[in-house]
Amino acid sequence: MLTKNLFTSSLLSALAAAAPKPQVAGYTNADASFSVSDPTGVPATVFGPDSQIAAIPTVAPPAYPRVSSDVDGPTSHGPYSGTPTTTGAAKGPATLGTAIAPLPPNPTATYYNANGIPKNAFPIPYTPAGGLGTNGTEPRYMVNSDFDFESISLGLYQEWIELDLFNNGLAVFSAQDFLDAGLTAEDRAYIAFMAQQETGHATLLTNMLGEAAPVQCTYDYPFRTVREFIDFNQKLTRWGESGVWGFINHLDSREVGQLLSQSIATEARQQLSFRQMLGLSPQPVWFEAGIPQSWSWTYLAPYISSCPANQTRLAWQNFPVLHIVNQANPNRFSPNDTKPNEVSGNRIADPSDSTIPEEESCVNVNATEHPGYSCSPGISRNHSEPLTFPGKLVNLTWEEPGKAVGPNNSYITSTSAGSPLYVAWVSQLNLTYTPLEITGDNVGFTYQPAGEVYQGDPMANDTMFIALTDSNPFLTPFNLSMINPHVVALGLYQAG
Repeated sequence: MLTKNLFTSSLLSALAAAAPKPQVAGYTNADASFSVSDPTGVPATVFGPDSQIAAIPTVAPPAYPRVSSDVDGPTSHGPYSGTPTTTGAAKGPATLGTAIAPLPPNPTATYYNANGIPKNAFPIPYTPAGGLGTNGTEPRYMVNSDFDFESISLGLYQEWIELDLFNNGLAVFSAQDFLDAGLTAEDRAYIAFMAQQETGHATLLTNMLGEAAPVQCTYDYPFRTVREFIDFNQKLTRWGESGVWGFINHLDSREVGQLLSQSIATEARQQLSFRQMLGLSPQPVWFEAGIPQSWSWTYLAPYISSCPANQTRLAWQNFPVLHIVNQANPNRFSPNDTKPNEVSGNRIADPSDSTIPEEESCVNVNATEHPGYSCSPGISRNHSEPLTFPGKLVNLTWEEPGKAVGPNNSYITSTSAGSPLYVAWVSQLNLTYTPLEITGDNVGFTYQPAGEVYQGDPMANDTMFIALTDSNPFLTPFNLSMINPHVVALGLYQAG
């Protein structure tokens, strides 16, 4: 009997070791061909009694249905291998020019209040004159122009990939994989809740677009480990948030902008949380940057493998990719030791390589014994050595236009700019240029600029945006999209 019990126990252990990694319920065909060995945490062992609080039974009214459940049924991942039936961005019936000329301020923008006393009659008590949508008209929460439709469609493409991405990471990595990366069951539950948030965001944007709203696609992810999954999440939510800040105040429908701002506030919290899980400072800036729609689409498209045949196409541009050769690796306790091209792949926002030697990694460094060198998950981390610093040499390479990218390889990278002369740095409220030194065919370097937004707030920080340009036009956050005709290539820069 003892022999039988021992054999049964051994057999069960062997089966457990050989079993596939757990999947999110309903989420099938996840790609689970990799694993990771990272630090583990020490769980609490003593807990106090639960508090007693007053409560009454409640019943919720029927809820509005979502366009997607927490997961979206069978899914697949990987690169697209077919032949596109349609290529290029969506186009209107005509294009009126090649660039938009800068103009002086709007002639009606003349209001100035020198003494703080209201200048005009109040329409009702306690309500100053002015404002849009304040005259009693019924709100209409639908897109109101081609600009609105293409912008919100882009936002919906973003929400769909986030819904799949968060579930995919939970499906392909085991509970032990997450523990080895310093993330517990509660952290996994938190990521699962973020996926649920995306079902609400996708429902909201779908309703504001109508029957032509884009649907979920098939994706090709760049991560191989839990750390790289988290790194990709913090990059993707960074451009997802900044992409909305870039266009939200240009929407013709202010009602759409209102609801969109209430969803993107959640996106900001997601990005902050993923930085904490990666051991980065959660909010190292005073302001978040806004970027044009074509920048967001350039970052996003390479990770969409294919979409249904009748999928709504986007009108935004796909720029060639700018690679930062010596991109700082947040998995190192000494980011200055990052080797060239130390990333998981060759796409525009691929995560940093987390499979570096253990003796060079910051993941398992004891934060108490060696403060300033750990990058394990934490509410906030101070680093003895910053990821980057002003004056750092930044080595660059960039691709030629004409590359097929995005869903079904049906979008083509393009640029209307001339030869690259500058590197544009977009962070917080600032657009800063540094000279580009060309050293070969599509190879060059620049130096990270110094500068502050306001005194004490370094301009170059956080996960930020970088581009090659043929000139250095003066632009500000509200008209940054006017830089697009001058962009040669676009990249993502990992600062502090």
